[in-house]
Amino acid sequence: MSERAAPYYCPYCGDEDLEPHEGDGGRGSGHAWACASCARVFRVGFVGLRAGAIADARRGTSSGEENA
Repeated sequence: MSERAAPYYCPYCGDEDLEPHEGDGGRGSGHAWACASCARVFRVGFVGLRAGAIADARRGTSSGEENA
């Protein structure tokens, strides 16, 4: 996986005119992106995996299914 994953749209206005915002990105805190439409700067970062999703994957079931 690359160090910088690009978002497809702004989470605030939905516009797709995004560019990397340089300057205040610390290592491990996620990279900042600037939206040209609404002038907001935001970060997108990976938090982790849900424990239930990992357990379901090991059992071979999806989280929405019940065994009858």
